[in-house]
Amino acid sequence: MTYENIKTVILTILVLISGILTWNLWTFQPDFDTMDNSDYLNEVALTDHKEVSKIVKPDRIIYHVNESHFGTNSSADIDKFIREVSSWNFYETKNITAELHDMSQLVHGQGNIEIIFPDLVPIGLYKNVLKIEHENFSSFKFDRIIIDIEPEQEEGKVYFVKYGKKEEQQVFMSNINSPKLSRFYKEYYGAATQLPVYFPVNINDNKTIFLPELAIGMTKYKYLSYRLSSEKFKDALFSDPSFVQKNIIESGEEYIDSSSMMSVDHQNKILEYVNPIGENDLLIDASELLQKSIDFVNTHGGWTHAYRYAGMDEANQHVTFRFYDLKGYPVFSDTGISEISQVWGQNDIYKYTRPNFILDVPLRSEMSEVTLSSGQTSIEYLKGTKGFKLELLEDMVPGYKMSIDEENSNFIVLTPYWYYRYNGSWHRISMNEAGGIKNGLE
Repeated sequence: MTYENIKTVILTILVLISGILTWNLWTFQPDFDTMDNSDYLNEVALTDHKEVSKIVKPDRIIYHVNESHFGTNSSADIDKFIREVSSWNFYETKNITAELHDMSQLVHGQGNIEIIFPDLVPIGLYKNVLKIEHENFSSFKFDRIIIDIEPEQEEGKVYFVKYGKKEEQQVFMSNINSPKLSRFYKEYYGAATQLPVYFPVNINDNKTIFLPELAIGMTKYKYLSYRLSSEKFKDALFSDPSFVQKNIIESGEEYIDSSSMMSVDHQNKILEYVNPIGENDLLIDASELLQKSIDFVNTHGGWTHAYRYAGMDEANQHVTFRFYDLKGYPVFSDTGISEISQVWGQNDIYKYTRPNFILDVPLRSEMSEVTLSSGQTSIEYLKGTKGFKLELLEDMVPGYKMSIDEENSNFIVLTPYWYYRYNGSWHRISMNEAGGIKNGLE
């Protein structure tokens, strides 16, 4: 074999080897397992998951007894009550709106128990709490449950009511059956007269609210707060945390990837996550929207306080959860630090805003007792306010204002006030402060 033939053979072998290596490079697939994003989020959970019944719950129960009215907003009382009701069987549910002649008598009538929710609740979601037989009424939303049972009976009726403007009112009725009803009647309705007395405020022919008759003793609190881990939120909220860039800004921190941004304002104690690709004009129905909102917070264990469902703007795909104190009073704030807020696109979260702190136990040395004026005094004060129109009053409750301590931002203060929802927004009554009525909170 000549020298030239040897070079040709070697060159041919090298070309073949190069071709084989190139083919392997093109067709090679690394043996990596696909990461399950939900499992990954579970690893960075801040707190435990919560069931729907712990998030979507009433905030008051009114018992209408012998032309008198008694009520409670106690978290312990309400939790016990709902546990009992959730053991009943609901059947033959039907729409009776067309048969309704007197909404006031149905809702506030003698012998009835009125269970009040802070806003409209999709019944399609609440079927997960109560044992309601499947019916084709999943799009219905209610803000009252009315229980009508008789002593010594094992059957009764429950009404799911959409209250408010006459043209929007709807009522669905369920029959109930339980051997526990007789005991329930004695234990709850029979003992209702031991609860605080409430009185009616007639807003118009179609709406009445009930307020505590006596002055209310509440406690003013100061808590030491602890900052939640921004890194954990980054790991939970971004699809691939390894590609997220962190920047230190004047107010705190900023986290950015190719499509999303999370800003953490340490001064105002607010975290905001925005995902522009999640924006979408298509609407999700109310049940799915609220379920997705609860699941989203559950995914990263974001229920860092006793948050409850507070309201929904279905048209704008906006859901709000509010902090409640341990006794059952709602907590408001002028800056949003008492709320978890979500805005949704069709398939993904668009905007997520929440406090970035958790509260320690209250400082005993800073606790003080406060007496709120009676409901009668407070409603008369409102009626006497220039420009106030009673027909625009939607609700009124004692609650707390949450604020950052002016002297030390590590502390959070909870101060008792009367709050009222007026023409869609919550406001604070400050009788002893300059200006009296404060601006809306939402």
